[in-house]
Amino acid sequence: MKVQHSMASFLKGAALLTLAGFVVKLLSAVYRVPFQNLVGDEGFYIYQQVYPFVAIFGIWTSYGFAVAVSKLLAEHQSVEHAGILRTAFWLIAIISACAFAVLYLGAGVLAGWMGDEALSGLLQAGAFAVVFMAPLAIMKGRLQATGNMAPVASAQVTEQAVRVAVILIGAFAAVSSGLSLYAAGQVAIAAAGAGALAAVLLLWRSYGGNKERPAASFGHGTAKKLLFTSVSVSMSSLLLVLFQLVDSFTVYRLLEQQLGEQAAMEQKGIYDRAQPLVQFGILLATSLTLSLVPLIARTMNQKSGRSPELYASLAFRVSVLFAVAASAGLTLVMPYVNETLFKTREGSFALIIFNWQIVSMSLVLVMTAILYGFGKIRVPALLMFIGLILKMAGNLWLVPGYGITGAALAGNIGLAFIASALIWYFKKVWAIQFARVRFYSWLIVASIAMAIAVYGYEACVVPLMPGTGRLEAIFITLTAVPLGAAVFLVVAAKSRIITEREWYIIPFGRRLAALQLALNPRKKRS
Repeated sequence: MKVQHSMASFLKGAALLTLAGFVVKLLSAVYRVPFQNLVGDEGFYIYQQVYPFVAIFGIWTSYGFAVAVSKLLAEHQSVEHAGILRTAFWLIAIISACAFAVLYLGAGVLAGWMGDEALSGLLQAGAFAVVFMAPLAIMKGRLQATGNMAPVASAQVTEQAVRVAVILIGAFAAVSSGLSLYAAGQVAIAAAGAGALAAVLLLWRSYGGNKERPAASFGHGTAKKLLFTSVSVSMSSLLLVLFQLVDSFTVYRLLEQQLGEQAAMEQKGIYDRAQPLVQFGILLATSLTLSLVPLIARTMNQKSGRSPELYASLAFRVSVLFAVAASAGLTLVMPYVNETLFKTREGSFALIIFNWQIVSMSLVLVMTAILYGFGKIRVPALLMFIGLILKMAGNLWLVPGYGITGAALAGNIGLAFIASALIWYFKKVWAIQFARVRFYSWLIVASIAMAIAVYGYEACVVPLMPGTGRLEAIFITLTAVPLGAAVFLVVAAKSRIITEREWYIIPFGRRLAALQLALNPRKKRS
C-alpha cells in the first residue's frame, strides 16, 4: 500500500474531512425540523425513541472503527496491512451480527422496556442499517490511512444526503397515503440503511481496485486495540446520543404514569424538539475550535514558534464564546424560534433549560479532543460514564414532578458534571490558564447587551404586529436573531477578548479580525 507522506496533502485531506463533517452535522440538525412538521410531535416522538439505537452503532463503527483501522494501518508496515484489515473486518462483522440480532430478534423486549410495544417494527427496520457498517468502516479506514480523503469525504456527505432524502420523502409519502405514524417512523429509521448502502457503493469505486493479498489475521491483540481505540475516539460523539438513549427508556414511561399514553407521546415529542437546536448550537461552537486540536499536537515538541498553550487556550475561549452566544441567544427568542420551526410554543421553558447543554457539550468535545491527543482516554471515559449515571438518576428523580423540564435539567446536571470534571482533570495533566477573569466579565457584558437589544426590540415590535401566529413568530425570529448576534459580536470584538492575531489562526477568522480592527482602529495587533 502506498502511503502519502506529504504534509500539504495530509492537511488538505484533513480540511476536506472537516468540511464534510460540518455538512453532515448540519444536515443532521436541519432535517429534523421539516420531519417534525410532517409527522407532528407524536410522530417525532416515535422516531426519536428508536433513533439512538441506530445512531450509537453508526457513530461507533463508521466513525470510531474507521479511525481505529486507519491508526493501526499507519502504525504498521504495508506487509502487515492485509492481516489487520482481515481482523478488523471480522471483528466488525461479528459485532454487526450481534447488533442485528439484538435489534431484530429483541425488538419486542426493547420496545416493552421503552413502554411502547408498537416501536418494535422501527427497531427491526433499524437492524438492517447495521448490515453495511462493517465494509463501510473498513473502506473508510483504509482510504484514510493512505491519505486518500476525498472519497471518504464524498461518502460521508452522500450517506447523509441519501438518508435525509429518504426520511423526508418517505415521511411525506406515508403521511399523504394515510399510513400510520409508526409506518412513517419505520421508513425514517430504514433510511440509515439506505444511506450506508449508498456510501458503500461509492467507496467501492475507490477501494475495489486496491486489494491486498490475503494474510493471516493479527488475532486478539489487534482486535482488543481496535475495540479500545474505536470506543475512545468516538466516546465524546456518542455522549449526546447516549443521553438520548437514557431518555428513550425513561422519559415516556415516567410521563405516561402522570399524563396517560397520548399526552406522554406528545410531551416527549415536544421535548425532542431541543435536539436539532442543541446540535446546531454545538456545531457553531465547535466546528472552528476543533481545527485547532491538530495544531496543539504539532507544537508540543517544537522549541520555537507559537506555544501549544496558545492553541489550547484559544480553543477553550472560542468554544465558550460561541456556545454562550448560541445558548443565550436561543434563551432570548426561544418561544418565537419554537413556533417558527415546530408550529407551536409548547414546551418553550423546557427547551430553554435544555439548550444550555450547548455550553457543556461544546466544552466536552474540545476537552476530550485535546486529552485524546495526550493519550488520556480512561479518565474521560469514566467521567462520561458517571455523567450518564447522573442523567439517568436525574430523570428518575425529576421527571415525575417536573415533566420534560425535569428531563432537560437532568441532562444539564450530567453534562455540567462531565465538563467541569474534564476541565479539572485537564489542569492536572497540563497546568495552563484557559482564560482570564476579563474574558468572563466581557462575556457577561456581551450577553447582557444582547438581552437588552433583543428584549427592547421585541417590546417595540410585538405590539405593532397584527397577531401572534406563526408568520409573526417567523418575522421576529428572522429579525431578532441577527440583531442579537450582531450586538454580541460587536461587544466581544470591541473588548478584544480574542485578539486579531488569534482570529487569524482560526479558519474563516479573518473577517472577525477585520471587524475588530475596524472597531479598534487605534489598537495594535497583539
